[in-house]
Amino acid sequence: MKKRSKKYTEAISKIEKNKVYTKEEAVKLVKETSITKFDASVEVAMKLNLDTKKADQQLRGAIVLPKGTGKTVRVLVIAKGEQAEKAKAAGADYVGDMDMIQKIEKENWFEFDTMIATPDMMPLLGKIGRVLGPRGLMPNPKTGTVTTDVLKAINEVKAGRVEYRTDSYGNIHGIIGKVSFSAEDLLVNLDAFVSAILKVKPSTVKGDYIKNIAISSTMGPGIKVENSFDK
Repeated sequence: MKKRSKKYTEAISKIEKNKVYTKEEAVKLVKETSITKFDASVEVAMKLNLDTKKADQQLRGAIVLPKGTGKTVRVLVIAKGEQAEKAKAAGADYVGDMDMIQKIEKENWFEFDTMIATPDMMPLLGKIGRVLGPRGLMPNPKTGTVTTDVLKAINEVKAGRVEYRTDSYGNIHGIIGKVSFSAEDLLVNLDAFVSAILKVKPSTVKGDYIKNIAISSTMGPGIKVENSFDK
């Protein structure tokens, strides 16, 4: 059995086993049970009643958190001409086309967190899909990172956009802020994230859509949250 650190043991002792907390109680606890020296991220995990073998039940998208993520995001835009100029004016950290694609391919360069691309650039990006895909960096229309409106996409990413995607078991994970956020701001972001998932509920889902919800800080214990969101 894996031995837990003293800090983790102390943190988990504050959580009642099998208890499902109100979202207000859970947010208060997630701040109290953070065990890292750095400003830890707060993550939500949702277990959904989905059959991911069915294409319409494989959820993928993005949401702009009202209170941001607390992270500074480095944006690379792959575009040409007018769109490239718009991207520079909008504050993209890096802008280019074949020069940036070759830099990634030849130098294994990944000093960015999000890639945005215009549709005409996608055939070129396909050549390095094998290195972008596993890192979750391949632009996708479903998450708003393949677009002709680069200004909007950059603004959303910088404002606190987070992507979500179901795994093969129907779970979704997402960042909802930092431990240093106020409880009120974490609650606003949690509400926004869960609401976004409720809005994309597939029409073919039978029975309860959300099986359970939990939040945790980086390396901290999970705290079960009462599902009062769709009531």
